[in-house]
Amino acid sequence: MKLIIGLGNPGLKYQTTRHNSGFFAVDEIAASHNIPVQLKGFDACFGKGRIGDAPILLVKPMTFMNISGSAVKKIVDYFKIDIPDMIVIHDDIDLPFRTIRLKAGGGHAGHKGLISIIDSLVNPEFIRVRIGIGRPFDKLAVERYVLEQFAEDEMRLLPEIMKTVSDAVTMIATSGIQAAMNLYNEKPANQLDNENDAILR
Repeated sequence: MKLIIGLGNPGLKYQTTRHNSGFFAVDEIAASHNIPVQLKGFDACFGKGRIGDAPILLVKPMTFMNISGSAVKKIVDYFKIDIPDMIVIHDDIDLPFRTIRLKAGGGHAGHKGLISIIDSLVNPEFIRVRIGIGRPFDKLAVERYVLEQFAEDEMRLLPEIMKTVSDAVTMIATSGIQAAMNLYNEKPANQLDNENDAILR
């Protein structure tokens, strides 16, 4: 089973903030593959379904971002998920807005959700889908920036960005991380636009 986790913060206050990019992505994946994320348990909302032939568990932790690992560990332990079969989708200030990058394993780069997950699992070897949100001009304002609402012009682009994220996660689930990285990390934007209606850089 593939475990797909979108990181964010629960509650209306945070619903359209940059830090909730992972929640946006899970909602798009759920809609694309008809997997309702309506079950509640393990401090999360989740849904079961399939992407192609692959059984899928879609999850939005309902803890706050910096303790996401507690919910993730409960799910991993209960469903006996192999860590390399786990995909974590999260915002990334080190990538420009409208950019995504895929990777398997690695560090946390200061992302509090990733720190919590790695600390809870004691294993960083899961797949990450990084959604670029850009970086504020004032380096001291990072925490405030990620908890701000997306700007109006950014909100208009989010459906297309999340469609690209959903397509990338679909390829990971059906063809593997290497095939997905080959397409989504390396091809020029104009080729992706033509092939997938993507808007990546």
